[in-house]
Amino acid sequence: MVDVQSFRDDRNVAIQKVGVKGLRYPITLLDKAEKYQHTTAAVNLFADLPHDFKGTHMSRFIEVFEEYRTDLSMPNVIKMLRKLRAELDAQTTYTDIHFPYFIKKKAPVSEQASIMNYECFYEASCSGKGHRFIAGVIVPVQTVCPCSKAISDGGAHNQRGIVTLQVSLGPFFWFEDLIRIIEESASSELFTLLKREDEKYITEKAYMQPRFVEDVVREVYLKVDALQRFPWFSVEAENFESIHNHSAYAYVEKSDRSKIEPVSGEHGRLDRLESYYP
Repeated sequence: MVDVQSFRDDRNVAIQKVGVKGLRYPITLLDKAEKYQHTTAAVNLFADLPHDFKGTHMSRFIEVFEEYRTDLSMPNVIKMLRKLRAELDAQTTYTDIHFPYFIKKKAPVSEQASIMNYECFYEASCSGKGHRFIAGVIVPVQTVCPCSKAISDGGAHNQRGIVTLQVSLGPFFWFEDLIRIIEESASSELFTLLKREDEKYITEKAYMQPRFVEDVVREVYLKVDALQRFPWFSVEAENFESIHNHSAYAYVEKSDRSKIEPVSGEHGRLDRLESYYP
């Protein structure tokens, strides 16, 4: 049949990104406790298009993603992008993949078990110059205001916040470990199921560990930096203030942004990265 996408285009306009957006698809990830976790991702897959190509082959994005969706470890995401480059004759391919990640947690006193969900994501690109890979976790937390505690005769205002940690390509890590670092850096972590004794414990614990957004990002920064695993990372915290009609916000990153630029060479550090993976 006629392949219209392969026809020549004479308008001399190259396209930086073309592909599929908003794809909803079941995927499989590594899970620290259960070995594997099945979840559903929102996926964007793009490639550049030379000025003389009329269109890309949209079906090939899905075909290649279908091949890799049952093992979306970091090395496989990069392999997927490399295969897309070859299939589409593209210079650069891109993906961002967002998905809920579920962890079973026990309440601190009653030890009642329930499931917490966290938003996680990958952002990656691959070209002849190398590859770029960022993984991220978005973690809800509770914070108690240190200023409110210091100036009040009783009590202190508190709020729920969101902390986002992004890390660049490096040795193998578990999402669970990054999430734990964030939760330990706030006034308190959150739970899906709590009994009254748990609520009492969390309320008192949070009051004894007040945190500004500045405190949270600094605590996370120091813990992640001490791991010496990531050439670049960033931390941001947003508190949805309970006594203001605006949010409090802080952001910090490891200073060398060049570390998130494409890793040199067609194979980059993929061989070394693969060696870390189970």
